Amino acid sequence: MGNRRRAREFALQILYQMDIADLDLTYILDVFWEHNEAGEKTREFTKVLAQGTAENISQIDDLIAKYTKNWDIQRMASVDRNILRYATYELVFLLDIPVNVVINEAVELAKKYSTAESGKFVNGVLDKIKKEREKGSSK
Repeated sequence: MGNRRRAREFALQILYQMDIADLDLTYILDVFWEHNEAGEKTREFTKVLAQGTAENISQIDDLIAKYTKNWDIQRMASVDRNILRYATYELVFLLDIPVNVVINEAVELAKKYSTAESGKFVNGVLDKIKKEREKGSSK
């Protein structure tokens, strides 16, 4: 498994813990690294994703809500919600990462950790965010 794929999986686990347990990110990261081994690049990218998502959560949730009209973000499956959050962070703030890589990785995590329909759901929402990003960059 590649460094970034593993980092995305770790970020999902960390964001899930923040979401469910309502704990401080610094505390979760400290405890997480006590129980999970990873190289420096994986740790660094995990922290970028988790911290960036946490710092921009309101803006990210607003953007997700814009494209999930029939879904209240707090009523979504927590795994789906947190996959959408970190992937939206990547799409909006980490512009050097190829869009299709972000979406494909998110879909794969949704398929692995959530329901049978989650991959399609995550793909649909992120595709809409991708299109908005493309419109914004063409202005």
